[in-house]
Amino acid sequence: MSRIKVGAVIYDPKVTVIWGIIADFFKKEGLEIECTFYKDYERQVDGLMNREIDIAWNSPLAWLDAYLRTDGKCQMGSMRDTDRDRKTCFIVRKNSGIKGLEGLRGKTIGFGAIDSPQARLIPINHLHKNGLEYGGDYKEKRFDIGVGLHGDHIGGELDAIRALMAGTVDASVTLDLNWDAWKKDGTIDENQLVCIDTTDSFDHCIFVAHSDFSTERFREWQKVLHRMDYTNESHKKMMDMEGLKEWVDGRITGFQQLREANEYLRFFHKTSLF
Repeated sequence: MSRIKVGAVIYDPKVTVIWGIIADFFKKEGLEIECTFYKDYERQVDGLMNREIDIAWNSPLAWLDAYLRTDGKCQMGSMRDTDRDRKTCFIVRKNSGIKGLEGLRGKTIGFGAIDSPQARLIPINHLHKNGLEYGGDYKEKRFDIGVGLHGDHIGGELDAIRALMAGTVDASVTLDLNWDAWKKDGTIDENQLVCIDTTDSFDHCIFVAHSDFSTERFREWQKVLHRMDYTNESHKKMMDMEGLKEWVDGRITGFQQLREANEYLRFFHKTSLF
């Protein structure tokens, strides 16, 4: 039986190491995979549509792209435990006098890259739902680091936070995991910055198979994937690098806010994304 072809985007050099470990694990389990690496998610979704790969490790925006291109016929797979129930935080300086989202009216907000679900698309939709309209009620200051990586590169979020600390923006947005990590490691000073609001919970990355891929083989592949064990030292190394402790069943209910953001901003309706 032929190898299962899996695609991943190289958002960081460690990606090749991660997938080398995963491939070795699958081989030992008797189900070989072949990894194909892409420079960005648009090319990866193209690869999935063209059947260059059977399964793609997709960002939430890449999931939406594949979902729209196939009229919802692509197959949904597993995700990390840490992909579930994420939130985006709205951060301001403590001495700014801004207490809530209404205080951002007329202000400059620092966002991540243009295609970041958590650091631009979802928070802009959240502002919209709370009465602050894009292009009118506040000024967008975007930090386009790693465009094409759909926010997997934290540079844009980190630059936005640094701009907030420097006083060149009035607020910034960042994923809850990054906010917590930066408080813990001292990247930000909790005495200077405060979170004034968060989005509703949403989900992040998910495996997607093209509609022609055998559903039975996809299920078999996921069963093997779920056998990775965080208490196993050889698995733990990879899982720490990929930011999870357990592979869990995927779901698409957590992508509703992203779908709303796409409609509000007409992201995938534009002739040019960038």
